[in-house]
Amino acid sequence: MNLQGKVAIVTGGSMGIGRAIALDLAANGAAVALNYRKHADEANAVIAEIERTGQRGLAVRADVASFADAQQMVQTVKETLGRLDILVCNAGINRDGVVWKMTEEQWDEVLAINLKGYFNYIRAAAPTFKEQASGKIVNITSINGLRGKFGQSNYSAAKAGIIGLTKSVARELGRFNVNVNAVAPGLIETDMMKDAPADVKDKALAEIVLGRLGAPEEVAHVVTFLCSDLARHITGEVIKVDGGQYI
Repeated sequence: MNLQGKVAIVTGGSMGIGRAIALDLAANGAAVALNYRKHADEANAVIAEIERTGQRGLAVRADVASFADAQQMVQTVKETLGRLDILVCNAGINRDGVVWKMTEEQWDEVLAINLKGYFNYIRAAAPTFKEQASGKIVNITSINGLRGKFGQSNYSAAKAGIIGLTKSVARELGRFNVNVNAVAPGLIETDMMKDAPADVKDKALAEIVLGRLGAPEEVAHVVTFLCSDLARHITGEVIKVDGGQYI
């Protein structure tokens, strides 16, 4: 997959799945910018890894929930790296709780980052993609946006919203040669998951047909494919990377 000369933004690219995506895009030839809000050290470490591959990298302090920050980051990336070809919206948080105990703050924070954050960056990048008549957008959703999950009404609602957003924007930008797709991971073995209680892992493993948790790199490879010309006739799709967990 050849991404030579392309410039990508990956939100939430300092850790977990986002980190794997940023590194995989770079390994396939793209310059990569990522945002951070609190994790400057982790973001800069990813940029250092990108630069070791011979590609350019850029870390920008930006809150995905801020419309203004998204606009400014896109402008900074274009000025610093010269263009923008790829947007991967990945940043997200969990604030779990059953609906009868969930606070307004838990609901609002998840929706602000996990859904409005995606809109903010798509809105910021869309005029550039429209004007240049090319672009790739990949939104990271979740199988729980397709099926729901106990104790995650806020998270599942946001992830379901991402699917609707993906399909609508695919319709709107398709005439401008912009592909817009979503990737829906199942349970992936990130650093956070390694510390999860054993019973949580066991329940997930019982659902997964392939009998193991996914790796962040396995999600990243699908994202890179969707950002390449190999996927130029794919748009508006939701691709599950879950080892059969959804079945």
